[in-house]
Amino acid sequence: MSADYHLNIQNLTMAYGESIIQKDLNFTVQHGEIFIIMGGSGCGKSTLLRHLVGLMQPHKGQILINGTDLWQTSTEQRNQIISRSGVLYQGGALWSSMTLAENLEVPLKEYTDLTAKQIIEVINYKLSLVGLAGFEDYFPSEISGGMQKRAGLARAIVLDPDILFFDEPSAGLDPISSRLLDDLILQLRDSLGATIVIVTHELASIFSVGDKSIFLDPTRKTIIARGAPQQLLDTCDDPHVRKFLTRDS
Repeated sequence: MSADYHLNIQNLTMAYGESIIQKDLNFTVQHGEIFIIMGGSGCGKSTLLRHLVGLMQPHKGQILINGTDLWQTSTEQRNQIISRSGVLYQGGALWSSMTLAENLEVPLKEYTDLTAKQIIEVINYKLSLVGLAGFEDYFPSEISGGMQKRAGLARAIVLDPDILFFDEPSAGLDPISSRLLDDLILQLRDSLGATIVIVTHELASIFSVGDKSIFLDPTRKTIIARGAPQQLLDTCDDPHVRKFLTRDS
């Protein structure tokens, strides 16, 4: 496998019991790339993401991160690999009973040996990176939906992950907040040098941040198109892909 590949997915089949969700998935994600997983509702995008972050074991096939198969290694090594990733869930998944600072504090206390003073410094820095300096003592219910997404993003990057996974990051946001979040994703990729994998159906985000993409089809249950989003728009003649990419036209 090329050293450029951060993720290498080989012959992956996903299933719930005997029900096949997607099959024979093969794709690679390079270091520092923003990779888009797209497709219509119910095609298995979020299920694929759960496989990539180690929450679900494949029915068949391999998920290799930096050359190591997640499910052909020890539990300890798998946990170490997973700890080098950050996840932004669709709803932000912040603990409502905790302030923003306390939400970020949990993984720092759990996975680092930082002092209390160092933890505060990291929290303040990560919140400032996402434009939330001064909101450390706010509860999630006291800030807007867009700010909650940014707080969730701050928590996702609090441990300086090598790879970030986003599940519909723009869902529920107004167009301005969505565009600001896209800009923030690009800034974080450039400043952190992280690889970013995004599940999304938002066309504006797909075209503004995506370097490469795959399109999952729920009927054929596999990848039916791959490439840069703009390239697919310009050259792909599959009617399902074209309908998806031109639906706002």
